[in-house]
Formats: sequence, structure tokens, C-alpha cells
Amino acid sequence: MTVPANLIAFAHKLADVSGETIRPYFRQRLDVADKKMMIEGKAIFDPVTEADKNAEKAIRAVIDAERPDDGILGEEFGEKLGNNGLRWVLDPVDGTRAFINGRHEWGSLIALEQDLKPVLGVIDQPWIGERFVGANGQAELHYKGAITPLKTRKGVALEDAILCATHPDAFYRPGEAEAFRRVEKKAKLTRWGGDCYIFGLLALGFCDVIVESTFKRWDVAALIPVVEGAGGVITNWQGGDCSDGDKVLAAGDKRLHDEVLTLLNAS
Repeated sequence: MTVPANLIAFAHKLADVSGETIRPYFRQRLDVADKKMMIEGKAIFDPVTEADKNAEKAIRAVIDAERPDDGILGEEFGEKLGNNGLRWVLDPVDGTRAFINGRHEWGSLIALEQDLKPVLGVIDQPWIGERFVGANGQAELHYKGAITPLKTRKGVALEDAILCATHPDAFYRPGEAEAFRRVEKKAKLTRWGGDCYIFGLLALGFCDVIVESTFKRWDVAALIPVVEGAGGVITNWQGGDCSDGDKVLAAGDKRLHDEVLTLLNAS
């Protein structure tokens, strides 16, 4: 699908609405609820705030009013079925742990899927005003009125690469932590934290490899068009489609991606 200009403009509108809703909550004292994600029988802190909920409500209200035939899938309020093959996938505060810690390493994720394939992605950081947009095989950074084409860094050996991941606790299933360490041992530098924001940095050329696990569809749908539009590669740990989430690997180019894939799957 070639995404038309009116749908790209609509995605920008949704990001604007999300940012307007979220900004008043950031770096304020908030009540934080715990959804208690279960990992291996252990309850892991999984925070949610009124910023998450109210931003998703605001985005859904705009979609319902202006594009009622489109489907919606959101982290907080589930799925509304559409009837035209288009679905908006929403995670208005991806990185709630960073959000409640007052750090800017979070973002609003807005994706458009056609027949379950992500075709448009927005990673918006409304506090600092950075917006990464991917569609139609291209990606851009919108910042302070300027639009900059995004290109991943190419030709970097793993020994010279910057490796990023959100949190070591994500690699909780048998073999996952060991697989990550095989990559980490070869990389030049490893940085933890960042959630969706590090995928923007990959598209911007300041990160070379990202290895993640335990993603949901709303965590990854918006990332795919941005990474691919910037010339990067994003798949699951087997090199296949990652739009359902779970294990995700992104890299600046195919050669580096293939090298990391081999390490992740080594016995």
C-alpha cells in the first residue's frame, strides 16, 4: 500500500492530540497503578497512569469521529474492529517506567496497518518535540519545523557497534539472556533503556543494533516503517516478520543484522 498524504497528515494529527494530552502529566506527581505483568510465575511491576489512558481515549475519539470505518488496537482499551482493512495501533506512552521516572526516553507510538501489515509509523516524543515518521519506504525526523531524512548507519562491524536494549529482565525465558550476552560480548558499547526512543536513534544513525523481547504488537507496529524507511532491518530473532511482537531484532543494515541473528541462534 502506498500511504496517501491525507492518512499521513491524519497520523500527525493523532500524534498532536496525544502529545497535548500527555504533556501536562509529565514530571508531575501521578498515581501509578500496577498491572502486574507475570513472568515465569513472578509478578513484575508494569505501571500505567492517567496519561496512558487519557491519551489513548483522546486518540480513539478522533479516529471514531473522523474515520469510523477504521479499526483500532490499543494497549489500554483493546480492539475495535473496522470494516475497511485499516487499523490504527496505539501505545500513547511507550516507556511508562521512564515516564514516571521523569526521563524523556518514552514516546507515543501510532501505527497504521493495512490487512495487518504496518504501513505507517510514528514515534513521537512530545516533551522534546521530536517526531520520527516512516511510510512509503522513507523515514523523516520532524523537529522544530525542520524535516530531516533519516538514514541508518551503514557498514559498522559488530565490534564497533552500539548495542541497545530496554531492560535485562526482558530476557527471562530459557536461553534468551545467554543469547543476548553473545551479542553483547562482541559489541563495542551496550546501553540499557530507551524503549521506543532507541529505535528513533537507530533510524537517526546513533545506534546500530537493538535486541528486545516480550514486545506486544502495539510496541512494534509503529517501529517497523520507521526503521525500514531509514534503510534498516527489523525482524524477529529468526529473521521473519516481527509485527506480532515478542522477540525483535533491529540493525542498521542487513550484514550486521545477519551477524547478530547468527549469534542469537547459536547453540
